[in-house]
Amino acid sequence: MSLNETISNYITTVIGSSPFGIEYSFIVAIIILFASFILALIIDFIFEKIFKRITAKTKFEFDDLLISALKRPIFNTVLLTGTYIALEIIYFSGKGLVLMDNILLSILIFIWIFAAIKVNKILFENIIPKITAKTKSDMDDEILPLVKSITTLVLIFIGIMILMKSVWNFDITPILASAGVLGFAVAFAAKDAISQLFGGISIYFDKPFKKGDRIEIGVGEIGIVDEVGLRSTKIRNFYNNMIIIPNSVIANSKIINYNYPNAKMMVKVMIGVAYGSDVAKVKKVLLNIITSIEKVLDTPAPNIRFDNHGESSLDFAIIMWIRHPEDKMSIIDQVNTAIDKEFKKNKIDIPFPTRTIISKK
Repeated sequence: MSLNETISNYITTVIGSSPFGIEYSFIVAIIILFASFILALIIDFIFEKIFKRITAKTKFEFDDLLISALKRPIFNTVLLTGTYIALEIIYFSGKGLVLMDNILLSILIFIWIFAAIKVNKILFENIIPKITAKTKSDMDDEILPLVKSITTLVLIFIGIMILMKSVWNFDITPILASAGVLGFAVAFAAKDAISQLFGGISIYFDKPFKKGDRIEIGVGEIGIVDEVGLRSTKIRNFYNNMIIIPNSVIANSKIINYNYPNAKMMVKVMIGVAYGSDVAKVKKVLLNIITSIEKVLDTPAPNIRFDNHGESSLDFAIIMWIRHPEDKMSIIDQVNTAIDKEFKKNKIDIPFPTRTIISKK
């Protein structure tokens, strides 16, 4: 049963057939039209003089916008409802216009489709941004417009489906079936773009990194996150080149975030000395070197570890902690430069790799 048939049956039950002929029906229709107009004016007055004054006293802006967005649709709804009922009453006396009834209901549905779109716009432009601002994520600026557009399309689709099925009694099953086939074809053709989009959404919700973090991705790229987008992430490497990586690749890769949970980072430098060297002396010299470097942290304390008896050297591991990952390369440079200087001063040899070749004649 269509929407106008349902309303018509309700009016028939409440009012019944006209006992006084056509004139009575016209009089009742005019009274209903007049009453709906008065009721619409009263509602408009309440919105203008009461609701707006109440919302003006609040510190929020969205309640004023909601009142403005709903005021006109409710006013028009009351007028159209009165007009529709009046036409239905005339219809019972033989003067009905079924086509006009459908048109009025269609206008009413379109009014509320546009009203829902306005409310959706207010929601995503005035309410949700204030909530998501606490996350301090750059992707909010891209995710919210996307979700807003999707919800707008859903509202329009639902409204049109109600209009076609309930008002015009149009069978929408073939349309839905065609839309399903078309949607499958579009999804298959755009599978790469969709995978990148969902990769961006997964990055947004998982938050493995943010702008400014130094990260290393499983594909071998390392650098500073410059921008996180819906389809791709931009990383600036140490050569100051911008690397653009699809989010679908990032979402399926191992990620090392050198700034998470904090930026403190361990740096390890390996050094080998000649067999026969004084191990205690080597440790002391190396420890003096790293404690003299300004950007090496005192806590956790730096450490020198005798790591291995190598093929041609005694191998030591220098363990130190730094505050910022971007200082790693410069600190390694300072450590190696100081090692070269101090080892020469303390007569500690760094051996060359040697090979003994025995030739039999």
